[in-house]
Amino acid sequence: MKLRTLLVAIACVLLLLASVLLGPDLEGAQGQFIVWQLRVPRVLVGMLVGATLALVGAVFQALFQNPLATSDTVGTTAGATVGALFALALDSSRTVQGLPLVTVCAFGGALTASLLVASFASSRAAHSSDVLLAGIAVTLATSALASGIQYVSDSRALFAATQWSLGQLPQVGYRGVLLLAPLCALCCALLLLLTRPLQAFALGEDLAHSQGVNVPRLRLLALGLGSLGVAACVAWCGPIAFVGLIVPHLVRRLLGASYRVLLPMSLCVGAALLVTCDAFARLIVPGRELPVGIVTAALGAPTLVLLVARGRR
Repeated sequence: MKLRTLLVAIACVLLLLASVLLGPDLEGAQGQFIVWQLRVPRVLVGMLVGATLALVGAVFQALFQNPLATSDTVGTTAGATVGALFALALDSSRTVQGLPLVTVCAFGGALTASLLVASFASSRAAHSSDVLLAGIAVTLATSALASGIQYVSDSRALFAATQWSLGQLPQVGYRGVLLLAPLCALCCALLLLLTRPLQAFALGEDLAHSQGVNVPRLRLLALGLGSLGVAACVAWCGPIAFVGLIVPHLVRRLLGASYRVLLPMSLCVGAALLVTCDAFARLIVPGRELPVGIVTAALGAPTLVLLVARGRR
């Protein structure tokens, strides 16, 4: 098992390196600019976003004891969509402290929706199923609000909202890296520290209580930290589907269900998977560039069906 884990980690590193080098050969000053100001920042942002989405997906699946749980379950993505639509309906060219208004509003919307669920999860009387239902309720409410904003928006705002909702990673320079790195690194590091209580929680809430795990505190920390990291990623790049859902299943299939392996390897595999999908998005249509969210959705749906079918056999 240790050898297999090492091989998977090496494969992830090789995929990340290949994603930087993949593309036409470039020379001179123009080539240096494309590599260091376009490709490398894009790969770094992809690593941060992919790692965060995959790790949060693994944590939420453990927390809700549901293999289909992701950040969408607690309304983070839906809240970000409402915030982005609100900003686009106003004026997408505005900025707040140098940041696009869309990014700021999407971050605020994601945190608001997530904190509503997290505050409910902190109750000692709430069970995992109750928190899951609260997350579904918040998602439905924010989705309805998003539909209302779309209904009263003009065609310009609707087109911009469609572009944003596809999820993209293009970067010029390292601004996105500098913005995402502190939040994503902090959230991922603190989530990894929850490995032991999550391992106990996987055996059931009552048994976790008997082993000294403060279940309401664990739920609040996991939901709060995960939602904060995902909110930053979605606000900057837009929603990127299936990474948080598929990666934990792939890691379980390859390396087993122990959270001591599952959580850190989900982080590694998520980073490599999203960066690889983005490389395909750049090259799959000559002269055009697809949003990476389209590629992850196209690959994620059949992969999920295949994993379910193999699990049943």
